[in-house]
Amino acid sequence: MDNLKPTFSEGGKLGFLASTFDAFETFLFVPNTTTVRGAHIRDCNDMKRTMIMVVLALMPAFLFGCFNTGSQVGLEGFQAFFYGLVRVLPMVCVSYIVGLAIEFYFAQVRGHEVNEGFLVTGLLIPMIFPVSTPLWMVGLSTAFAVVFGKEVFGGTGMNVFNPALLARAFAFFAYTPSMSGETVWYSNWTMMGAQVDGATGATALENLATTGSLGFSPLDAFLGFIPGSFGETSTLAILIGGAILLVTGIASWRTMISVFVGGLAMGYLFQLTGVTEYPAWWHLIVGGFAFGAVFMATDPVTSAQTDTGKYIVGLMTGALAVLIRVVNPAYPEGMMLSILFMNALAPLVDYYVVEANIARRNKRGVKLAK
Repeated sequence: MDNLKPTFSEGGKLGFLASTFDAFETFLFVPNTTTVRGAHIRDCNDMKRTMIMVVLALMPAFLFGCFNTGSQVGLEGFQAFFYGLVRVLPMVCVSYIVGLAIEFYFAQVRGHEVNEGFLVTGLLIPMIFPVSTPLWMVGLSTAFAVVFGKEVFGGTGMNVFNPALLARAFAFFAYTPSMSGETVWYSNWTMMGAQVDGATGATALENLATTGSLGFSPLDAFLGFIPGSFGETSTLAILIGGAILLVTGIASWRTMISVFVGGLAMGYLFQLTGVTEYPAWWHLIVGGFAFGAVFMATDPVTSAQTDTGKYIVGLMTGALAVLIRVVNPAYPEGMMLSILFMNALAPLVDYYVVEANIARRNKRGVKLAK
């Protein structure tokens, strides 16, 4: 890399690809950039290493999603896992190829470094899609999310909405039959010369919205042996990933816990008022609630920045998700809409939290002066 660097540096033959070379170099090695002024915390973990840790936290849900995808079409053991892996890998490849191509293009045009955020976004997108989603739809949704969800705002760190959820929202509203219903969670597909027979059936979340029952045992729903988006079915695997994020200090426990508390509170409110008869905690183990609480609502860019704001945004995110699920059965998965809505409100929440702190300190200063 050191021998190649002069070629890609300013004045070299391929100097116009400097940002592309920098992206590969800093992915392989910790950058040797040093600060020359101001106060800074010296740490070996840069943004890429942080993003890779999030990818590691996604692995339990990803690996279980591979197995569950195969088990839903009647396969067992390694054959089920291999089936799911082969089904999702093309989606992952399309997501990364399309997204990174756009990221590299904008970095080259602007002369900026390549943003690291897509290391996580590229994996999140296929994990929140049904495994039967056509590849062209995955690519189009990814392009929409990166261009209109990130680059128009200035790239990673400047975006208002979570890009992965924006990709899902685009696909959901533009191609609804491919994102909801009873047929999108399974697929007929030929593997190793043998035809795998698909099936149709409502997800636990759809059953909850229409009949008030899971249609599966609560244990199966918690473990993830139910149909659903690729990486969202296993609450257990998601919580393992959440523990990794909390132990490493990457995700905010204030936001994560508040989302679950807000969802439970709203669920119990509906239960106490007789609107629903099923246990409130069922909302936490079906659909994308747990995945959204752990990996989406805790996004440090689109969530609240103040500690108090994190509590407020988390509580409102969980409560709004359950409210949408119960009140509007047309959108049984309320977590997506809830997080996107709170992404838009998070800056306003932070503004009023800061203003309240300023007013309190000014009031205290007046008292001390007297």
